[in-house]
Amino acid sequence: MKCVLLEGIHKIAGEQLRGQGLQVDHVKSAPDTKELLLQKSCLALGIRSRTRITKDILEALCPSLRWIGAFCIGTDQIDLNTARRMGVPVFNAPYGNTRSVAELVISHIIALSRQSYSFNQKLHQRKWNKTAQGSKEVRGKTLGIVGYGHIGTQVSILAESMGMKVIYFDIIETLQMGNAHPVKNLKELMSFSDFVTLHVPQTPTTKNMIQEKQLRWMKKGSFLINTSRGTVVNLEDLKRTLQEDHLAGAALDVFPEEPQAKDSTFICPLQGMKQVILTPHIAGSTEEAQENIAKQVSTSLLKYLFHGISEGAVNFPILNPPLLDPTKQGQRLVNIHKNVPGVLGNINGLMSRLKINIQSQYLSTKEDIGYLIMDMEHKNIKPLCEAIDSLDTSIRTYILPFSTERL
Repeated sequence: MKCVLLEGIHKIAGEQLRGQGLQVDHVKSAPDTKELLLQKSCLALGIRSRTRITKDILEALCPSLRWIGAFCIGTDQIDLNTARRMGVPVFNAPYGNTRSVAELVISHIIALSRQSYSFNQKLHQRKWNKTAQGSKEVRGKTLGIVGYGHIGTQVSILAESMGMKVIYFDIIETLQMGNAHPVKNLKELMSFSDFVTLHVPQTPTTKNMIQEKQLRWMKKGSFLINTSRGTVVNLEDLKRTLQEDHLAGAALDVFPEEPQAKDSTFICPLQGMKQVILTPHIAGSTEEAQENIAKQVSTSLLKYLFHGISEGAVNFPILNPPLLDPTKQGQRLVNIHKNVPGVLGNINGLMSRLKINIQSQYLSTKEDIGYLIMDMEHKNIKPLCEAIDSLDTSIRTYILPFSTERL
């Protein structure tokens, strides 16, 4: 069984997969479409944020492809709907780099408040400019967090430990951490905050969520930080408010358009502004985060391939059946099918005609597909697998490996 890991995914992922008998090919770069189309024999594909998995690519790689792992947080680089309809679950690591992102946000808050990047640049230019003007402590300042999820809450905890007051806004009601207080709307948050940090997903709702109108809501002399998605902030509007000294500074780690390759030319309207910190989408790029992500996603792959466990999939029905029991005879069959009436009855009818007894059966649905797992007291279920796969409602059907060495 072949697994292809792209974009220099941490080596521990390959070690875990090889340890369970998979053939692993490592590719350091993000391949173009032609290179991706050559991976037609791969069972599992691991990517990071630069590789685009489109409908055409999915159609070319299926039916061999059974699983996609996004070794990162976001999955907007993958056509999730097409993958689901083709029976390919997509897994990611939503918590793997949480701490790393939160720490960079805190470092940006301090650096902006103390102007340390500006002082650093002047010293490299052989200019000594020791002054307290414009440099302030963060203690006692108000931090506004937009998006109070896993990263937002981590930022909240770290900020409070430095004596900051924390307020937050989220469209989903969430449990507050520590002394953080929710506010009613985005305008209220931005108008009361000395620092605003964004932690929202990329959706139609969040595209250009922060434009000139929202930036004018912010206090004069406040700061904006974005480590979420590059499409959230209108950079031209941000530049204008910075040039007019309405905002004192900003720190951006994500951009509307980002280069695909290392050392590529990068152009941004905020370049050259001394009060702006720009980093190349590195908020989650620490050695610890990449190792955590590699472990999490590769573990999800092994659980799905060997046991059918789809827990953690972002586009797929969730099933978390017991691990296969090596002390019992029998096999596990997986069927992914169209979510229409009568499927289970037809499958059970086939099993009855073939005189195959069911040990257990698990079913879950999501939108237009259903996911069925069956454990059976029978040594040879290949005829049943072929019969189920021939049903008009079946998308894909296969027998899972049975091994005492698996997870």
